[in-house]
Amino acid sequence: MRALILKAVANPPKILWGPLLPVLINLSIQFPLMFMAIGAFNMNPIFFLASITLAHAGIVLYGAKEPHISTMIQAFGQTYRKTNNLYPEGGNKFEP
Repeated sequence: MRALILKAVANPPKILWGPLLPVLINLSIQFPLMFMAIGAFNMNPIFFLASITLAHAGIVLYGAKEPHISTMIQAFGQTYRKTNNLYPEGGNKFEP
């Protein structure tokens, strides 16, 4: 059990050498844009394939510098919530 936890922390999930979440975000934005542009404007998909490849290369380079970017994005999403403060003070106070 301990080895599995250490392996998950030491080796975050990757897709084609890039961090999981940024790669999925990149593909989920660029593929629909590509298909809409092909259908609406009859554009050449080579432009979009080059764009996807360049963006993925940038994500891979950034992922080599910061391999836990997926975990950081998930943690940001969980902590960036509006809270109801009991007392009128600035900032988020995580209290009921």
